[in-house]
Amino acid sequence: MLLEVENIAVSFGKVAALRGISINVGKQSIVAIIGANGAGKSTTLRAISGLEKLQEGEIRFEGEAISNLPPDRIVGRGIAHVPEGRRVFPDLTVEENLRTGAFLRTDAEQTEADLRSVFESFPRLLERIGENAKTLSGGEQQMLAIGRALMAKPRLLLMDEPSMGLAPVVVDEIAVIIRKICAEGVPVVLVEQNAQMALRLADYAYVLETGTVALEGNADSLLDNDHVRAAYLGV
Repeated sequence: MLLEVENIAVSFGKVAALRGISINVGKQSIVAIIGANGAGKSTTLRAISGLEKLQEGEIRFEGEAISNLPPDRIVGRGIAHVPEGRRVFPDLTVEENLRTGAFLRTDAEQTEADLRSVFESFPRLLERIGENAKTLSGGEQQMLAIGRALMAKPRLLLMDEPSMGLAPVVVDEIAVIIRKICAEGVPVVLVEQNAQMALRLADYAYVLETGTVALEGNADSLLDNDHVRAAYLGV
């Protein structure tokens, strides 16, 4: 198993955000985490990437404990995070934003090759290479955030609400990108309020409710689950 999240708990003051969450991610897979606002989806990703401290439980990546390591060391281990809301650097150019993703790398020649690969995957970014990120559309900023994460050369990609605020045609583009990333050997943990999109992309999925895993299973089976259909798919 590539990633093992075992019975983790995270609290904000006296408020329990996560209570005994367990999630597994295998190689060559897309794992979706769905649920309502406040269910703990983003907190789960932030705990994996070291941005939230665990009160209980353990997180292992490639068999080694990474619980509560600093975020830069977790990136160095091979986990990259595309945060909710894109969080690009608005006053840096497209190229400068991308290069920040490779900050910890020392393989200059391969880094340049990966930069060219990102531009091949996102030709619109190449067209706007010298422009500040704040001038990009929402969809272009999302592509930039994904490209920046890929520049870290991750072995696991965490993606938080990549479809948020985007037009349907752009959401379809992002879905194609996510499939391509996984097909090229980088597993994805996908947090989404767009449950329909997430479950159609994923191999396996978890449904979070009030900081706990309420349901889990193959994504296809959850698409047909009456509770999921009523609560999250509007059926």
